[in-house]
Amino acid sequence: QLRLVESGGGLVQPGGSLTLSCKVSGSTFDTLDYYALGWFRHGGSEREGLSCISIRDATTYYAPSVKGRVTISRNNAKSTVYLQMNSLEPADTGVYYCAPAYCWDYALGYTDFDNWGQGTQVTVSS
Repeated sequence: QLRLVESGGGLVQPGGSLTLSCKVSGSTFDTLDYYALGWFRHGGSEREGLSCISIRDATTYYAPSVKGRVTISRNNAKSTVYLQMNSLEPADTGVYYCAPAYCWDYALGYTDFDNWGQGTQVTVSS
């Protein structure tokens, strides 16, 4: 069964940086049934799609709320996706999840995947 395990969260001051990791297990990128992976943030009552990356080509997407401050990348050999976050703000606080996604260079979409992981907590506070 496909599982994704997020890590790398923590407490950081405003303006700081974090790199989140998402390790895929139960599959590799080569055998994954989905074509892209995305990062999502659950802050307050809403879940927001932040960024996604194709595992087949160079397509990436960034939501306006994070564009210019985050970089998504992947390591196919490690079946891992990363989210480098800089210039963090208190509004970035939340639980960050990764999951399969539909990914275009202009949008991110949710798939029917329902085995979400535990996520990793990011808290931006002084």
